[in-house]
Amino acid sequence: MSIDVDTTVPPSGTGCAECDADGGWWVHLRRCAHCGHVGCCDTSPAQHATAHWRETGHRYMRSFEPGEDWWWDYADGVPVDGPPLAPPEARPDAQRPPAPRDRVPENWRDLIH
Repeated sequence: MSIDVDTTVPPSGTGCAECDADGGWWVHLRRCAHCGHVGCCDTSPAQHATAHWRETGHRYMRSFEPGEDWWWDYADGVPVDGPPLAPPEARPDAQRPPAPRDRVPENWRDLIH
């Protein structure tokens, strides 16, 4: 498969970069296969992974959840296959969604998409 990814770049962190910066929280995490940016999924209130694609044009992402290895092409809106990426391949197992626990409101289910 010939897609524009960088298999050497590590993830930007263990959580959504923007949520961590602004005190937000997320449901699941997605990793940009081009630059390693970790953002929150579209179920999450802020949807930072999709926002990253819109801002950068980096169209391919991989799930950053333990046990998941699926890829997504934002531009075409379809699943794709991709190569292994630099470790770690997922958030820490102990960081259960939604996360981080100390920032998740009690009514979090009412706030997701």
